[in-house]
Formats: sequence, C-alpha cells, structure tokens
Amino acid sequence: MDEGQHRSGFWGRLPVILRAVIVGTIVGLAAANVWPLLLIKLGMPIAGAAEAVFLAAYVWWARGGGPLRSFQARRRDSFRTKKLSRAQWCWGLIAALFFALTAHAAIILLFRLLPFPAAAFHVGYDFSFIPSAPLRWLAILVSAASAGICEETGFRGYMQRPIEKRHGVVVAILISSLLFTLVHLNKNWSVVGMVPIIFGAGILLGTLAWASQSLVFCMIGHTLMDIGLFAYWWTQIAGSFSERPIFATGMDLAFYLECGALTAALVITLIAIARLRHLSLATISS
Repeated sequence: MDEGQHRSGFWGRLPVILRAVIVGTIVGLAAANVWPLLLIKLGMPIAGAAEAVFLAAYVWWARGGGPLRSFQARRRDSFRTKKLSRAQWCWGLIAALFFALTAHAAIILLFRLLPFPAAAFHVGYDFSFIPSAPLRWLAILVSAASAGICEETGFRGYMQRPIEKRHGVVVAILISSLLFTLVHLNKNWSVVGMVPIIFGAGILLGTLAWASQSLVFCMIGHTLMDIGLFAYWWTQIAGSFSERPIFATGMDLAFYLECGALTAALVITLIAIARLRHLSLATISS
C-alpha cells in the first residue's frame, strides 16, 4: 500500500492531531521503554552497549532510513532533519544547557516552597543492583540519553511537527506539551508542584524544536536535564537535597539567589531560542 492509498483509508480520515498524538506517543514511549528491559535482563555493561546499538538504529530509522520506504520523506520531515550552521550549533548548545539549568532551578525553588518528598522521588529508581559506582553512572548516562533521544523524537518530532504544519506552532506546542505532561503523571515523583514544571519544560523544548527546526538541541537539553534528575533527585548518587522550605527558614539569602538563578537561566534560554529562530528565518530567506 503506497502513501496515497494509506491516506485515503481509515487512518487517513482521522484528524491530523489524533494521528500525530498516536504516532508520536508510540514512537517516543515504545522506544524509550526498551532500555529498562535491557537493563533488567542483561545488566551493566552489556545492557549499555545493547542500548547504544538500539539508539543508533532508532535514530537512523526515525530520520528516514530503512522501511517503510513510502514514508521516508515524512519521517525525515518529522525528525526535522537539516544541516546546521556553526552559529546555530553555538546558540543551540547554549539553549540546551540553560534549559537544563532552568528545569533544575525550578525544582530547587519548588522545594524551597514545599517539603521535598524524598521517598516518592526515589521509588522505582534503585540502582543498587548495579555492582559498582562507575557502572551506576554509566547507567544514568544511558538512561538520560535514551529518554532524551526517544521522547524528543516522539513528542517534539513525530507529534508536534505534523500539527505545526496543519494547525500552527502554538497549537502544536501546547498539545505536545500537554501529552508530554500526561504521560509523566504516573510517576511517583509527579507531585502536584511538579506538574507546571513538566509542562513548562515541554513548552520550552517545543519552542526550541520549532525555533531551530531541529531535534538535536532538544535531545541534548533533555539528556542534560535527565542526568541531573537521575543522579541527584531520583537516585541520590550525586548527593541529596537537604535545604528546608522557607516557611521553616524564612526568605534567606539562598532563596533569593535561587530565584535569581532561575530567572537568569530562563532568560538566557529564551534569548538563545530567539537567536535560533532568527538564524532559521535567515536561512529560509537566503
């Protein structure tokens, strides 16, 4: 069945938003859940090597390689495959780094306002079965990269891109961010205060994908964010959060510095995204 025949069938008659949500969720989450299975079945470091091979094959396919050939062009478009200039790489890496810093600054500020529910954050993230500290760190890096690559391909690529083309960027970013939030609500760490942070992260990542017309910076930013989440907030391998809420300490100097850090990181992220949008428009017009 070619693409034209496929579009005229039942699937082709579904609304673009529904198709994008279904495909994006499957492409993102089905692939992201390969890693936990490998880790449990194979253990480290074999699981890490197997996941690296899987991710390489996944990216190759998602950006248009292999079957199904009739959908290669659509897969390339959904993956936002494009050549990036040196300036785009520079601003994109700045956006990715400061996006991750923004997310962590927001979490710190949240738990200066509310008590940190350490027990809830640690449920399901026990890496003690991994025999050594270096292998635990390797597992954290692979976990973060798996989530960053697969979720960004699914949500900011295969879900957001078709909706952008049909309904515009605002609708696309809102829908992809909403679905991104919903699929994380089954986590023990998704306490009420985390919901706006997850949704805000989705908005920033969706805007970054649209501004740069690439998924690579979203993947890098998401991976950097998740390294910190796995190593610090979820497993405590890199330490634990011990600051007390301001209702117990008052609005101390640390709190003001944390507010300033969040503001600065967010502003720099938005400036970098704006520069990427300008560079993308300049490329289109040239």
